Amino acid sequence: QVQLVESGGGSARPGGSLELSCASSGFTLGLYGVGWFRQAPGKEREGIGCISKNGVFTEYADSVKGRFTVSRGTDKNIVTLQMRDLKSEDAAVYICATDKWSPRGFCSLSPERYQHYWGQGTQVTVSP
Repeated sequence: QVQLVESGGGSARPGGSLELSCASSGFTLGLYGVGWFRQAPGKEREGIGCISKNGVFTEYADSVKGRFTVSRGTDKNIVTLQMRDLKSEDAAVYICATDKWSPRGFCSLSPERYQHYWGQGTQVTVSP
C-alpha cells in the first residue's frame, strides 16, 4: 500500500551512465525531502545525494559531486538519480529514503534524518 521503490539499476561500463528512479505509492513524494544512499560490501552506508522538499536545495557527497544529479521532474511521485562517469567504486546497492521532518528548503546526507520510509534498494554494477 505505502511503498518507496527504486528502479533502474543494472550494469554499466566504466565511464558510462545510469539513471535510477525513486517512486512512491500511497503517499506523495513531493511532500518530503528525498535522500539517496548506497551500501557496498565491506563499506558503511553512505549518503550520496539529497533534494529538499521544494526541489531547490541539493547536497552531494564529495565522492559523487559533479557526476551524480538528484532531481525532481513533473511527476510529483518520482525523484531521479542521474549517474554519469561511473567508476568501479560506484558499484553498490542504491537506496532512496524520505525525510519527514526537515524544513521545506533543506536536506541532509545523514541517514538518521530519514525516519519516514526507506526503499529496498536497486543493484548497480560497474564492469568492463
